[in-house]
Amino acid sequence: MEKALFLKWLSEGTISIPHVLFKHYRSIGLQDEECMLLLHVHTFIESGNPFPTPEELSGRMSITPTRCMGMLRGLIQQGLLEIGQYEDHERGMYYEAYSLNPLWEKLLSILSGQEAESDLANKEKEEQSVYTIFEREFGRPLSPMECETLKIWIDQDRHTSPLIISALKEAVMTGKLNFRYIDRILFEWKKNNIQTPEQARTYGEKFRARQNKAAARPAESSGGRNQFSVPVYNWLEQS
Repeated sequence: MEKALFLKWLSEGTISIPHVLFKHYRSIGLQDEECMLLLHVHTFIESGNPFPTPEELSGRMSITPTRCMGMLRGLIQQGLLEIGQYEDHERGMYYEAYSLNPLWEKLLSILSGQEAESDLANKEKEEQSVYTIFEREFGRPLSPMECETLKIWIDQDRHTSPLIISALKEAVMTGKLNFRYIDRILFEWKKNNIQTPEQARTYGEKFRARQNKAAARPAESSGGRNQFSVPVYNWLEQS
């Protein structure tokens, strides 16, 4: 008997319900009873009945058919449920069916909005970190003009925070800690399609390797008698 009952349960199949619905249904204005009604509509659709009657739906809930009809009407007015007309090509006839696409679209808009808010918060946090790092390296608060320059690098020139910090490190390394020099570094990197700190590091290493090689030639031609140090790359002298 138990085995037969279990096999009957299996034959009726299972219904997949997005976890996001349970997590955010209140955010889109659904009450508990309305959410349960939509779940029953979803179950009927998945079971091959795309247009259950109020009587069929209320039979699975503790509400009357009249109450069920009113709730369905309210869900349609809220833009969470719709009734569409579809064509059955095999039978050559049209039929009506519920669609939960408005519900899924509403949930998607909620998630997209949350993701956008999260991205904005992360961006603001990164920008604030850039300002803090600059003030630490300069050993003083940034002037209004310097703050505006940073904002231009981020908002207009579209330099990422990590790349701006890499340019700052380059300026510190060369002993030319000023915004004009850093701006020139970022300009050269953008001109050479440098978009990440890793690419900037590789670009700088290749340049310095060429610079060292070129500086070694005069020493070799003079028999190694002239010893001199190779200057660090001056970005302001780059054409």
